[in-house]
Amino acid sequence: MTDKNSGLSRRKALAAGAALVAAPAIIGSSSARAQEKVVWKVQSHWPKASASYGDSLQVIADELAEITGGRFTLELHGAGEFAKGAEIFQIVKKGVVEMGTISPGYILGEAPMAGLCLGVPGTFREPWEFEYYLKNMGAEAMFNEELAYHGVVSRAEKVYPTELVVSKEIAEAGDFSAMKLRSSGSYLKYLEAAGAAPQYVAGPELYQSLASGVVDGAHWGAAQGAQSMSLWEVAKFHMKPTMGIAMDTLIMNKAAIDALPEDLRFTLMMHLETRFWKRCAEYQYKEMTALASGIAEHGVQVKQFPQGVLDKFAEASRAILEEERAKGGNAAKGTEMLVEFLKVLGYA
Repeated sequence: MTDKNSGLSRRKALAAGAALVAAPAIIGSSSARAQEKVVWKVQSHWPKASASYGDSLQVIADELAEITGGRFTLELHGAGEFAKGAEIFQIVKKGVVEMGTISPGYILGEAPMAGLCLGVPGTFREPWEFEYYLKNMGAEAMFNEELAYHGVVSRAEKVYPTELVVSKEIAEAGDFSAMKLRSSGSYLKYLEAAGAAPQYVAGPELYQSLASGVVDGAHWGAAQGAQSMSLWEVAKFHMKPTMGIAMDTLIMNKAAIDALPEDLRFTLMMHLETRFWKRCAEYQYKEMTALASGIAEHGVQVKQFPQGVLDKFAEASRAILEEERAKGGNAAKGTEMLVEFLKVLGYA
């Protein structure tokens, strides 16, 4: 009874929100235009087994269809159906699909701010800090200034902790230096600087790479990623502390956005903004419950990085910040903004 009433209340709230969002735009549109139906193709970098595919992308699609009365629907595709990894940016840019999900780490060569929007490992310690940097301090807006050159628009999907799971125990720094680890973006440099041998492996191949020993460890988010991708089956050691706070983003073709009826365009952008804040809060709660489940049901062991590894991580973080600053332009400005914020937080 409670679930039914809760679902009904949620639908009413969504409908009311849609009415408030859409009303100003509908007034100025023609009747035919206001009833136009739109279907967007969405290529995810998440496999359908990933927690974020169902908990984020599917929810966005379901809610958007509901609040627009079925006028705006998203046709979802799991990793690799049209493209995977860095290829997703290109097919969104070209308009092959209207929307995609990516890590900014996939497009470091396309936008100088991508490294900072990915999240510099070893800087932020709590998700709210990165949220503030992106939304309140303007890092996301600076990222979009660069993406405009490509005809692409970005909206953060969530920020989340990045934590390593490994198949072998790390008792000392020497154990870590013998490891082959799956990583991406600036985390490749971060792990390499601490002595490991990182390499990129796409999501759909990640489990098999761990199971077969191609890699000894990986990060796919943190606890939820390890749980949903079954990584704990073959990598029982979950490492703390968090290596950093990262960001996933939704990217959209700018021409496709401009082609939307005005009310649907406004509804879409407002909905994505609202979902970001709700998703970030939800994600932290689910991280806690996922890790507890892993310990209780799968024999996961939470371990701490040896101090020798942490010292190397700190050096690597400073080096990455200087590399970001050296890019110039928005990246230099964004790095300075980040460093000053870290000082306020007492981290630098």
